[in-house]
Amino acid sequence: MKRILLALLSTTLFGLPAAAQSAAPEIPFTSTDILKLPPYTYLGEVAGVATNSKGDIFVFERTGHPSATMGGSRTFAEPGATKLLEFGPAGNFIREIGKTIYAFSVAEQVRIDREDNIWAVDAYGETVMKFNPTGTKILMLLGRKPESINVPEEPPPPPRNGALPGAGRPQDVFGFPADVAWDAAGDIFVADGIGENTRIAKFTKDGVFIKSWGSKGTGQGQFADVHSLAVDAQGNVYAADAGNHRIQVFDNDGNFKTEITGVGSPAALCLTTGAHPYLYSSNSNPVDDIDNGGEIYKLELDGTVVGKFGRAGKLPKEFGTVNEIDCRTPNQLYVAEIGNYRVQKLTLK
Repeated sequence: MKRILLALLSTTLFGLPAAAQSAAPEIPFTSTDILKLPPYTYLGEVAGVATNSKGDIFVFERTGHPSATMGGSRTFAEPGATKLLEFGPAGNFIREIGKTIYAFSVAEQVRIDREDNIWAVDAYGETVMKFNPTGTKILMLLGRKPESINVPEEPPPPPRNGALPGAGRPQDVFGFPADVAWDAAGDIFVADGIGENTRIAKFTKDGVFIKSWGSKGTGQGQFADVHSLAVDAQGNVYAADAGNHRIQVFDNDGNFKTEITGVGSPAALCLTTGAHPYLYSSNSNPVDDIDNGGEIYKLELDGTVVGKFGRAGKLPKEFGTVNEIDCRTPNQLYVAEIGNYRVQKLTLK
């Protein structure tokens, strides 16, 4: 848990003065607390929220600390600290998906693909899991839970080209993955970026590892962390490099194209679809300074800021460490807040 806490701290540092961040025009919006939980049931840290084509809402939340036991040379983590919940379009509770599943340890993101399959990213379980649209069957598993590997692990290889050990390793196992996205061909991109790997990994639509890129640093194609991903219709990959206060943009093969700055420390990205897509980016307030930042930016894909809305806080229309944004339609968003244990439905005017 210490590594996760340090990673969260690193993804929510600020690099711009308040005056620079406040220059964007304010976008008016309304907020609704839409979820209707069963009696005596409460949300924990809400790490992820996503909707499918029917309007159902999926919430991936942390309900407690994971527990672990030692067995010989291996550590065995117990499930039960994470829940994946499904709600109807009006917020009525439907069911829990994957209850006590082996790889659920610490929720990080939930995403819904164009075929309504449900993808759950678990940071501590170090897996990306694909469920069918009903959540009744596992269709694909990327990565491997670390207790499946004998410990202590082999030491990492020596640094290459100035990169830190372990950074950007070309392999198909993860070290605290943060997000998942897809291109039009179905290729899968995983942000393996809040642990030691600090990279983006690419897989075929069938889950076969292709390549990865990235390492620790501040240069082009280097990351302080990779906390969130989005892929546009042309296959360009947008990566939230919060610790370096920027969004980096790559082509489909991982070649650096440009960077977007001036939006604080991006921690959650969401890309709308349609003829005129927009990119939403959250300047999620740091967990050690929860009264600052917190606003969400609306951007053109070239990085032009259309406007911003919200601020850090605990009231409606305020945000407490946003970890994921769902933007299936350009002006209706759902935001998952780690700090406020909630999901807000936003309507932009």
